[in-house]
Amino acid sequence: MSYRRSRLLRRTLLAAPLATIALFALAAQAFAATGLDPLLPNAVSPNGHRLYNLYLLISIPALLVFFLVEGLLLTIIIRDRRKRRGPDYRAPQWHGNTRLEIAWTIAPALILAFIGYLSFNELQSDFLVTGNTIAPAQGQTDLAITVEAHQFGWTYSYPEGFTVSSEGLNAVPMVVPTGKLVRLTLESRDVIHGFWVPDITGKTDLVPGYQNYAWFEISQPGEWRGECTELCGVGHYTMQLRVSADNVAELARAGAGSRAPSRWRSC
Repeated sequence: MSYRRSRLLRRTLLAAPLATIALFALAAQAFAATGLDPLLPNAVSPNGHRLYNLYLLISIPALLVFFLVEGLLLTIIIRDRRKRRGPDYRAPQWHGNTRLEIAWTIAPALILAFIGYLSFNELQSDFLVTGNTIAPAQGQTDLAITVEAHQFGWTYSYPEGFTVSSEGLNAVPMVVPTGKLVRLTLESRDVIHGFWVPDITGKTDLVPGYQNYAWFEISQPGEWRGECTELCGVGHYTMQLRVSADNVAELARAGAGSRAPSRWRSC
């Protein structure tokens, strides 16, 4: 290999990680509006927002480890390739270096302990269920909705006695008021399903014969989409989710009673 080609190879290998990161960032922006964004969105509910912050905190040590490993790997690939060192070259051996082995055992353990501590705190704060109430520290429930999943749709049962059914790709939204604490009781009629609207909060499974719980409190009007996150059968892709939030006055003006139950006015 000529000297010029060798320099080109080194520069290409060094630029590859930066190019990968740039492409990843551009792809995230391009897919943000399609639901295919690889990054966790900054959610509109407090619990979802805290998950987003946790995601960012965990990303810091993950990126540091990634760049360290990739940097060392590229250094070895470029510095110790056969044409430069010769066929009989043998790299320095570190076996038996007690201090080094202790260091690279303790460092990952500390990183994992740090991530575990942050994750456990978030689970205790926003996802702990006491009795039949999730995150009781958040306060009194303003609206309780029972969500039942089935192949391949959703049923939302409101405390006023009416239900909303959503089937197929043209999902009917779950309508909630803004600024109110909404708690969900999640049930499944047949197989395991997953309830996740990434722009609102985290994912929760719906398990047959078992009640699961979720909550959110949306501060701004809007509509957000999600889908079933468990492979639940041939029609899995049709289990779309929509959650629509508006202030109580607007919901009351929308009329139809079913969209704006009277008790919301006093929440």
